[in-house]
Amino acid sequence: MGTRYGACLTALCLLLLLSPVVFSVSNDGLIRVGIKKRKLDQTNQVFGGIDSNGLHSARNYRLGGNIGDSDTDIVSLKNYLDAQYFGEICVGSPPQKFTVIFDTGSSNLWVPSARCYFSLACYLHPKYKSTRSSTYKRNGTSAAIRYGTGSISGYFSNDHVKVGDLVVKEQDFIEATREPGITFLAAKFDGILGLGFQEISVGKSVPIWYNMVNQGLVKKQVFSFWFNRNAEEEEGGELVFGGVDPNHFKGKHTYVPVTHKGYWQFDMGDVLVGGETTGFCSGGCSAIADSGTSLLAGPTTIITQINHAIGASGVVSQECKSVVSEYGKTILALLESKAAPQQICSQIGLCSTDGRQDVSMIIESVVDKHNGASNGVHDEMCRVCEMAVVWMQTQIKKNQTADRIFDYIDKLCDRIPSPMGESAVDCNSLASMPNVSFTVGNKAFELTPQQYVLKVGEGPVAQCISGFTALDVPPPRGPLWILGDVFMGRYHTVFDYEKMRVGFAEAA
Repeated sequence: MGTRYGACLTALCLLLLLSPVVFSVSNDGLIRVGIKKRKLDQTNQVFGGIDSNGLHSARNYRLGGNIGDSDTDIVSLKNYLDAQYFGEICVGSPPQKFTVIFDTGSSNLWVPSARCYFSLACYLHPKYKSTRSSTYKRNGTSAAIRYGTGSISGYFSNDHVKVGDLVVKEQDFIEATREPGITFLAAKFDGILGLGFQEISVGKSVPIWYNMVNQGLVKKQVFSFWFNRNAEEEEGGELVFGGVDPNHFKGKHTYVPVTHKGYWQFDMGDVLVGGETTGFCSGGCSAIADSGTSLLAGPTTIITQINHAIGASGVVSQECKSVVSEYGKTILALLESKAAPQQICSQIGLCSTDGRQDVSMIIESVVDKHNGASNGVHDEMCRVCEMAVVWMQTQIKKNQTADRIFDYIDKLCDRIPSPMGESAVDCNSLASMPNVSFTVGNKAFELTPQQYVLKVGEGPVAQCISGFTALDVPPPRGPLWILGDVFMGRYHTVFDYEKMRVGFAEAA
């Protein structure tokens, strides 16, 4: 991928973190957070990757409308390039304003501190000054959060926080005294407001949503997101605390129970490309709804298949072709002989475990380490082998010949995403790309190419990025999908804290 493409990807990455915000409170009592859209420039990127809790990727937010209950807060969100949504909050008395990402994939609130002296990012954003707040309470406990493309550290403080029209009293938050690296330099947001569960909260501090509920600020223990994916409109989106806005969804929501408190995690079924199963999740996978992730992340095995189907170009993996060339016939023969798929890669010596802890392979791995061999290479060959097993299984079920199977897998090797997980597509080919569907609650939620491809720039210099990025989370937590803004932009999302469930309906 050329220099221009790389520059666009860098821009897309910083992109998921910027823009100002407006609040709109309707006479129906809901609190709305609004969102706006901007055109891409070359100074912004996407925020994402893996955080200290094991996951993460990128973020987004807008402005309000009309709803129907009192005791509901609607926060306007702003939208930057469909990759980042953010809104405005106030901390302290009198209020000090900050723009934040509202992130269901984390649980802490942090803003830059006036005591942040040695990070350039802090000089480019407003900083919280505790000496100016009459409601500030000292805490001082140290804290640090690491994200995929950046990190912050500082200490806990306590103060009143205003979100929309709601004033949350005595809220613990982190004053960030260090924001190293370039991640936050060009970001138009100042901090992050986590809406995940306390189980993943750094320092086990009580998340702001919990305090909204505990202090009786919302009538219903529900919050919901609408992300506007129309780049031509000023409104970016809406976050409603205490209810849902009927103006922003069609039909009824499909609800699934939260299966693991921490992230908003639930069971997801099969993934289909062009109406055909990929096979990997036919027995079920886990997924999380993450407003802080711009793209849609999943296991490399399936992301590679999807990117192949849509013509996305990743980095050619020589390890992939090498493994298939040397071991492909053996893998195919074992599959045809009905060998247990999960044991094949350990049987041929490429993986050190098949779930039963193959001791001989573990010993071999230790010996290799002491002899200076690279465990990283061995791990990569294991991962490629496991992917090849899944790919072959899918083709065998279609009664494909061996030649066709190996030709197909050779092409998949070319589609393995680049190291940062992103892949490019031809902007002129959207009409010929297949739809991709995700089964949630026995219902298929479909994304069209126009919905899963992000366009960066305009005219002849425009670049199109696949909305699918690779992220491998091992068992027992994985395989795991992260349904970020690409998915939530298509489907209005409800986070029901009282009934411990997540709901999706077509956005309007």
